[in-house]
Amino acid sequence: MTEPLEKRLEKAMVELQAAQEAVARTERELRTASFTALSSDRAVRATAGPQGELSGIEFLENKYRDMSPQELAASVLEAAGAARLKMNRHVMKAMAPFTEPSSNVPELKGFEMDWERIFGPEVLRDDAEHTARGGQATPGWRDAIGEEGED
Repeated sequence: MTEPLEKRLEKAMVELQAAQEAVARTERELRTASFTALSSDRAVRATAGPQGELSGIEFLENKYRDMSPQELAASVLEAAGAARLKMNRHVMKAMAPFTEPSSNVPELKGFEMDWERIFGPEVLRDDAEHTARGGQATPGWRDAIGEEGED
């Protein structure tokens, strides 16, 4: 036996209102979120703000003094990219409940998000590849710097 239309509409309206409140809470939380990451050489710490923008950069333990400009630039880019990736993944996790269909109202299907199109393919990669070498994988661009100056 199916539910009367009025009852189904009432359920849908209650669920819609709850979803709107949840979206508002999530938006408030995301507006103040930030994530920090270290470069693999531990010379730079970068912070990404709520829209993935670089909101802070720290040069740690004066390591930058012994680095070439290319090495320092690579460390800054690596730390900034890692912080932005953390922020992007946080957004994905925070928004995930809104992509799911409603269990109470089958007509509310949720919405599809193409996270790869929004944030780039790295946001969907498994973290296992980053921890395979005892922490963070060495970025490919580090190889391009060459081995000059390495002990």
